[in-house]
Amino acid sequence: MNTLKIAIQKKGRLSEKSLILLEECGIKIDNNDRKLKAEAHNFPVEILFLRDDDIPQYVEQGVADIGILGENVVLEKNKNIKIVEKLGFAHCRMSLAIPKKEEYSSLKYFEHKKIATSYPNILQKFFNDQHIKVSIEEIGGSVEIATSIGLADAIFDIVSTGSTLQMNGLKEVERVAKSEAVLVSNMHLNVELNNILHKLIFRIQAVRHAVENKYILLNAPNTAIENICKLLPGMKSPTILPLANPGWSSIHSVIKEDEFWDVIEQLKSFGAQGILVIPIEKMIL
Repeated sequence: MNTLKIAIQKKGRLSEKSLILLEECGIKIDNNDRKLKAEAHNFPVEILFLRDDDIPQYVEQGVADIGILGENVVLEKNKNIKIVEKLGFAHCRMSLAIPKKEEYSSLKYFEHKKIATSYPNILQKFFNDQHIKVSIEEIGGSVEIATSIGLADAIFDIVSTGSTLQMNGLKEVERVAKSEAVLVSNMHLNVELNNILHKLIFRIQAVRHAVENKYILLNAPNTAIENICKLLPGMKSPTILPLANPGWSSIHSVIKEDEFWDVIEQLKSFGAQGILVIPIEKMIL
């Protein structure tokens, strides 16, 4: 049987979250000795620990069959690979920032300005689309200090909270793109490897649905069931069980976690009591 080779970042937060995702998918990997290659015990995959900048090239060339990395790296490297699944973690944005003291009104500010970045291809495409001429200074790291040392007039970089920009006397003025962790694939996987990939994606989706949703149980008067069912449609429809107390039922459903606080007051207004919200380990749609 073929083994699907997965490339992930060899160190850093994205590497840790990628390994946690595989573990949540029931894939057991032993890499306590920090080797650059590890096999799973119970699923036909092999993990290759690589530099994130190298992953698109290795996936394109077939050294790795698939890879987990930031969407920003995929866009920057522009290799002949495809994004097969967005993974829902490592969210960030790619933004333009300028010194705080500068006045800013529109993108025309950047006309003929020098901009420092580690993502010259994404930035050049953006300004080409805007028909604005800029000079791009490509640097490998510490982009935030480029303006303070006179290397550039502005910067283009990944932003999570914006605190690093503030510490370096910068302000975010334009968001160019969004990024998150993605699963990418070689364009020419054989049938067997594609089958393994689809099984992996199935597990990933089950884990993601579980994270995004919660199981909710509550007791309510029978007169409120219709209204509560409209509010909590669940995966198909809620489960309704009669209680020993006449005129009351227990309602079981699934709700998106970010919607719960928006409906809690409505549930209470319908007479719901004993509301429990429980994590879901896996969710198969």
